[in-house]
Order: sequence, then C-alpha cells, then structure tokens
Amino acid sequence: MTIDQQIEELRAELRSAAGDGERRQIKAELVLARAEREVISAEQDGRESAERPL
Repeated sequence: MTIDQQIEELRAELRSAAGDGERRQIKAELVLARAEREVISAEQDGRESAERPL
C-alpha cells in the first residue's frame, strides 16, 4: 500500500469514526502519515534537509 493510499484509507475511516477517541486516534495517524509523505517527497526531490519528523 502506498502512503497516498494509506492517507485515503485513514480519511475514509475518519468519516465513519464512531466516537471521539477513535476520531482522535485516526487524526493522529493522519498527521503521521502526512509527515511521512512529506519526508518521502523530500527524499525523492533530493533535498538534503529531509529529516524524519517526530
């Protein structure tokens, strides 16, 4: 599964999340997945300052 697919899956889960706790968890996972996508993009672009967030 690509990072973009993972993000889309998390968005779908967020739309159907039942409780506040579940929504918070999914939102946190989305933040991490988006940060990972940015790192991957930076690495592919050859940016030397591409450091893993968090």
